[in-house]
Amino acid sequence: MALKTWGRDEGDLEGAIVAEINITPLTDIFLVLLIIFMVTSSVMAQLGVNVNLPQASQALSEAQADGVIVTLTPSGALLVNQQKVDQGQKTLEDALKIAFQQAPSRLVILEGDRQTLLGSAIRTMDRARAAGAEKFAIATNPEAQGQ
Repeated sequence: MALKTWGRDEGDLEGAIVAEINITPLTDIFLVLLIIFMVTSSVMAQLGVNVNLPQASQALSEAQADGVIVTLTPSGALLVNQQKVDQGQKTLEDALKIAFQQAPSRLVILEGDRQTLLGSAIRTMDRARAAGAEKFAIATNPEAQGQ
């Protein structure tokens, strides 16, 4: 806080102290906090769920696939486009219907951990078909060269 005294030539307030708040440092702090929040929120959005995908030699790049991503975690949780979905059948179908409205195609890309059982994947694909899915793809990691 800055203090300012009035002199004899500056008016009626002879020798009075007037307090002024300097908001420049306060503004600097808020801008730094805003930048920190923006950076951390973008990093948190990219983290997502850690799924250990199987490998395939003929895998397509993610840029070639423009559908709705359904993730099956080893614990049995379901995610539609990185958003957790309850286990009930109607909630998965509702989440897929909403995602299909925003997706350019009705392609479902199934991401499943290596430890995920095939039965869970088949049930999820069946529920996706009931929600209106027309095509399916299974997400994999490309095999390393020389394997």
